[in-house]
Amino acid sequence: MRALSGFLSRRDPLSCYHSSQKMAISLGSTSCSLRVFNVTLFLLCIVCGTGAIRTGVKFGHFWRDHVRDPGRIGLQLERPFNIAHRGANGELPEETAESYWRAIEDGADFIETDILATKDGRLICQHDLIFDVTSNINDHPEFKDRKRTYEVQGSNVTGFFTVDFTLDEIKTLKARQRFPDRDQSYNDQFDIITFEEYIAIALNSPRIVGIYPEMKNPVFINEHVKWEGGKKYEDVFLETLLKYNYKGAYMSGNWLKRPIFIQSFAPTSLVYASNRTDSPLVFLIDDTTTPTQDTNQTYAEITSDSYLDYISQYVVGIGPWKDTIVPPDAKNYLTLPTDLVDKAHARNLQVHPYTFRNEPQYLHFDFHLDPYQEYEYWINTIGVDGLFTDFTGSLHLFQEWSNPLKGNHNQP
Repeated sequence: MRALSGFLSRRDPLSCYHSSQKMAISLGSTSCSLRVFNVTLFLLCIVCGTGAIRTGVKFGHFWRDHVRDPGRIGLQLERPFNIAHRGANGELPEETAESYWRAIEDGADFIETDILATKDGRLICQHDLIFDVTSNINDHPEFKDRKRTYEVQGSNVTGFFTVDFTLDEIKTLKARQRFPDRDQSYNDQFDIITFEEYIAIALNSPRIVGIYPEMKNPVFINEHVKWEGGKKYEDVFLETLLKYNYKGAYMSGNWLKRPIFIQSFAPTSLVYASNRTDSPLVFLIDDTTTPTQDTNQTYAEITSDSYLDYISQYVVGIGPWKDTIVPPDAKNYLTLPTDLVDKAHARNLQVHPYTFRNEPQYLHFDFHLDPYQEYEYWINTIGVDGLFTDFTGSLHLFQEWSNPLKGNHNQP
């Protein structure tokens, strides 16, 4: 009991996990199963983690202006990448500095973000074209006349669009948790950040952490935002990365120092980018009913052998929605996997499916409401190369338990 009390007194969930290994060894000689222990450990770490963010994490401004020593511990390459989808957004409001810091603390290999543009051409971290759901904009009466209706990918969308606000105006807003059944206590506390602020977080991480930015809605952005000299959104996006020395082919020396994947649902943007950067590109694939936003191609077309042959000339991987790889049936049980992963791997393409979430409504019944079982299936049975997850800490703890690193290069 004294050992357990000491374990619980550690507020950092990763400290909880690593300090518990001696406990695991001692428990291994008893009748308590390792599986039960790890489930218990998982729950205890969640409890500990709640305290960690409230009491132990300091979000100062050092990260805005500094870059860590280049001799930092490097990116792990022994197991599938843990990709923090919009940061640790299962716990904190998405795409905020605090969410990204939490993901890094929780063991992320890459921090992922969506990049949109403002009225004055600044790039910001924001998933939705509108601020209505993920900010407190409705509490700002000075902006009530900014609501607009635009056509987005063939449908009319009404809301407060990023392209109708300057960066200074956006900086008066605060972020909110998207999902109503997730922790709302951090609403209205954190800023909406710029692309450069996001980059600075990765560069100031205590270990090397990759970035995974998305060229988001490029067709819409190029229609509504204009830059000097006839530049396109993609140009400004890529220039920002080059400004911070993000360049180099996948697994090159420069890439290992500053790891990056550039992603997009728009194949024409990826082809355009391939002529302006040698950084690795990833083609995102939506559900089976959604055509590509720029070429209006169907899911069947973009996953055909001929198209994968074509796009593999420009990208190093694909990022499909996981339910298109292993479709569920009407009763929420998985059916047989498609051959998409095999076809991608045959072309030396990585596969990074999205999005893994802990809550019961996102877990198929095959996994008995256990996210660890879901991770085990996708990593060991399907054989993916990386996973976009809202719960970075859960994936990290699973991998530390099931496949601990042989080196020490990525221990948070």
